[in-house]
Parts: sequence; structure tokens; C-alpha cells
Amino acid sequence: MQFFDKKDRKNENLLLYTKEELSQYEKYIEEQFGSYDQVIHEIVSPDIHLDIIIVPPTKENKYYKLVTMGMGAYKMQVPQELKQYELERTELVLYLPPTWNIKSNREEDYWPIRQLKTIARVPIQYNTWIGYGHTISNEQESTTYASNTNFCSMLLLNAINKNYQTLDFRMKEKGKINFYQLFPLYKEELEYKQKKELNSLLNLFSDDDIMPIVNNNRTNYGIQK
Repeated sequence: MQFFDKKDRKNENLLLYTKEELSQYEKYIEEQFGSYDQVIHEIVSPDIHLDIIIVPPTKENKYYKLVTMGMGAYKMQVPQELKQYELERTELVLYLPPTWNIKSNREEDYWPIRQLKTIARVPIQYNTWIGYGHTISNEQESTTYASNTNFCSMLLLNAINKNYQTLDFRMKEKGKINFYQLFPLYKEELEYKQKKELNSLLNLFSDDDIMPIVNNNRTNYGIQK
């Protein structure tokens, strides 16, 4: 993992946003999430070029906001019956507490970034699409992300901005870009969702634990019911 000032980013001959689209995207992210100076710049890009914007904690929003930049350059294979909802393009968002070691390469610190990178390429690698309510797990669902967490799956929810409002962003040529927040689940919560439904699972959470910031120590609501 390498950090670069955002002005130092280079363009590669890949599936990319245009220069104008990148400028529009970066302006929108700063408006919705806050100013930033650092980007996790992808060293090797086989298909899309996936950067991760790091918006630092502020006095008003005491947490990191990680936002992918580049996933939406790929048009996902959405079922024909859902075409009217413009779900073909998306970017991902993940929030981390201010104490998180964002520059560490240790898996205990890096796993949220790894999940952003991994999930962003699922539609390309499997010729599929991802969207609200989908869950994406490790190859074996019971495998946890790292030794310091029992989370093993990511639930996609509609992302919110720094003011806890939903996002609405369009590019002239590519159209609507949807933003989904990655919300980590325990194995038991994943199983509960699979047996019941998404709303039933979300209704189990307290107001504090349904907050979007990753908390390795939050209650496991799948073993309470």
C-alpha cells in the first residue's frame, strides 16, 4: 500500500473515468464527505484503476471516510428487469474510527481496505452486479477477516454523506453513480439474514450499533435471537 498526494495520481491505460469525470467526482466527494489530501493509489491495475480516497476525521465527523474512486468506470451486468433503476455503476464507502491505524499494512488494520478493493472487482471477475442488500463473504463464509475481528461478511447499504444524507450523483456520459456503504456482519448475522430478510436483521440493531462506523467490538445480534 502506498499513499500519494491526490495531485500526484497518474493515469494508466485502463478502464477509467475521463479527466473531466475525475475532476467532477473529486469535487462531489469533497462536497459530500469533506476535504482530503491523501489517496491510496493502486500499484497494479488489471482492469479498472481503483484508488481509495481517505477523508480524515474532523471536529464534526470524528471518523475516517474511505471512498473508492474508479469502480464506477465499469458498467455492471444488471438484470434487464432492473434497468429502469440505473444500478449499473457504483462506488463503495466505508467508515473507520479515528483511532484506526490507516497507514498500517498489518492485516488487523488493513482488512477494511482489502475488502473495498476485493468487493469493487467482484462484478468484473464474476460478470455480475452488486447493490443494496447484497452480502459478500470470504470464499468460506465462516473465515474471519483478521485475527482481531469476527466479522466475515459485508452487507451493502445505501451510503450517506457527512450530514447523514443519501447521495445523488450523475456523470454526463456514464449516468448515475450509486454509492453503497460496506457494513460488516458476523457469521450468525449473515445466517439470520439468509433465513429471514434484510429488514428483520436491521431491526435487531440498537441505534448505536446501526451507525456506519466499523466497530470490531459491537454486539453480535445474530446470537441474541
